[in-house]
Amino acid sequence: MSCGNSVLTPEIQGKIGFLGEKTKCWGVVEREGLRRFSQALMDPDPRYWDDEFAASTKFGRVITPPIYPSYMDRSPPWGDDVVSQSFKHNINSDGMGGFPNRSGLPPIETSLKRILNGGNEIEVYEYAALGDEIYFQSKYAGIIERESKKGDHLLIVTVETTYTNQRNQVLCVTRQALIHR
Repeated sequence: MSCGNSVLTPEIQGKIGFLGEKTKCWGVVEREGLRRFSQALMDPDPRYWDDEFAASTKFGRVITPPIYPSYMDRSPPWGDDVVSQSFKHNINSDGMGGFPNRSGLPPIETSLKRILNGGNEIEVYEYAALGDEIYFQSKYAGIIERESKKGDHLLIVTVETTYTNQRNQVLCVTRQALIHR
């Protein structure tokens, strides 16, 4: 049974298609960071670390795992952990909201205070390589309203982020569904 109060306002609908600024990530793809990332993924693929092997592949060089560019738009490894900082400011934080917005997108102004990760996807076009500078640009690709079984209204916000290198080649596009409840 619907509670009858739509949360998808014209102001929120107006944000669909909003494109944030193109932003340079915190560093370049370097060997030590790539090694640590590959170990964290538990992916021993020699394309990510062995120069001789990588040269024999169709890529001809050491490359990164496909999701590596999306790691580089986070806080740098030597910087503050924004999720921990969020919990320091609000012990009831959901770990999604309450920390700095890196995407350049305006906030979704709603009475719905909790955010749940509704899923992620990635389209890979090119692999980043050692020495690449990574840039990202996000947009609100879609915002829809749904009703829960209890009759509560939810917003599902899809954020699409495009990652490019210094030659403006598209490396990958990620999409994340954020459920505001």
